[in-house]
Amino acid sequence: MTGAVLYPWLEKSWAQLVRSPDTLSHALLLTGAPGIGKRCIAEYLAQYLLCEMHGKRGTPCGQCDGCRWYLSGNHPDFRLLAPDEQSESEGDESKTRRKTPPIKVEAIRELAEFVNLTAHRRGAKVVLLDPAESMNANAANAFLKMLEEPPAGVTFILVSHHWRRLLPTVRSRCRVFPISTPDPRVASQWLGEQGVVNPVLHLAHTGGAPLAALDDANAEWLPQRTLFLDHIANPAGMNVLSVAAELEKAKLDTELVVDWLQKWVHDLIGVGLAGRIRYYPDRRDDLVRLQPRAVNLLGYIDRLRDSRRLANHPLNQRLVFESLLFAYLEALHGKAHGVKNG
Repeated sequence: MTGAVLYPWLEKSWAQLVRSPDTLSHALLLTGAPGIGKRCIAEYLAQYLLCEMHGKRGTPCGQCDGCRWYLSGNHPDFRLLAPDEQSESEGDESKTRRKTPPIKVEAIRELAEFVNLTAHRRGAKVVLLDPAESMNANAANAFLKMLEEPPAGVTFILVSHHWRRLLPTVRSRCRVFPISTPDPRVASQWLGEQGVVNPVLHLAHTGGAPLAALDDANAEWLPQRTLFLDHIANPAGMNVLSVAAELEKAKLDTELVVDWLQKWVHDLIGVGLAGRIRYYPDRRDDLVRLQPRAVNLLGYIDRLRDSRRLANHPLNQRLVFESLLFAYLEALHGKAHGVKNG
């Protein structure tokens, strides 16, 4: 549990969320990019709802029996629903690289028993789902029935990194509350306090998400990313088969490598069409050198998007890398095969 502390960039969102606590929906959907603190604010809200202090004003007291039970991780009226293999702490929100096991229908059925029982503390009951889009189809449909006839006194808090993957009928029964990417100055200051060297660069690498930037600064795969970017920045000398073999040998997740490539292509197109670099400002010279070919990559974006959706499927990883890199080279040279979906 995160305890009674919010990350500094979440304070404004929290104030908006509890401005009128009586109007909080029975189902709240927190959306936004991975690594910005959605899980933190969800846990803080759960504690707030379970807090038993009379006349509480905007924050959980941290001292009552309800808060103590929650902070100990043993509150009888709280349930966390998350994929079985997902280690859940706030920082893990940004670690979406490994395949996320689905939340299955059996877990929803067990949840139904919980929500229909009388609260042990005779107060609120709270259910937190994170990430909500990890429910498989059967689980999502079972959960929808729960939302259609919500038990009295139960609040569902859904955290979603990719809310469009949720069933539209589930989304429509929730109050959607987007969490914004924080101001870079606030995020940089916080990262500096965590001992991160060059926080601005790591924020750029992660699209401005401070928790993801903290992971980025401490990632074991940083040398592999540097080497990979060296390869794709010099397409004339790239040996696709060798690079694909290196990536496979490093046991990198397919989605992680596709993410690096997506960000590279985004920057290459951005510098070519508008002179802007978002993710790799430290690679400006390489991007500017390749920018005359940037327009050729517009169709390749679709290829990458499709590959990202299939990243968790049981495909031959080396063949996926080879296919993407050959298509990248072809796209740079304006060949038709590289600018279509396959």
